[in-house]
Amino acid sequence: MVETSSPVRTCVGCRKRAPADELLRVVVRSGALVPDPRRRLPGRGASVHPTPECLRAAERRRAFPRALRLPGGGAPLEAGPLWHHVLGSSSEESGCEPERASNRSSQSDRHQAGPHVDRTPSDESAVKFPR
Repeated sequence: MVETSSPVRTCVGCRKRAPADELLRVVVRSGALVPDPRRRLPGRGASVHPTPECLRAAERRRAFPRALRLPGGGAPLEAGPLWHHVLGSSSEESGCEPERASNRSSQSDRHQAGPHVDRTPSDESAVKFPR
């Protein structure tokens, strides 16, 4: 019997090629990114390694709307179901909460590396930095 090779796909997060069975297929349903581990849902799919690092990279690069060829291009997609699938039960144990599309859109102008403190005149707990 002739052995057939597994199809190869590219991860939209890290851009590395891997056999399709090592990657998670993702499709869009009602404006949300939905995991398709059985690779049976209809429609165009995107492949991503099922790791938080690749998922974060794909979101940061806005790769899902491009790979899925969605009209409107950069419209934010709800990634909650995908995050819950990737993180599984480990998020409940570690207290890690997945980043939501709605949170990202409100924080898009903030720098991710530094702390952000909303300062109001009546807020006594605001952090003061020396000038």
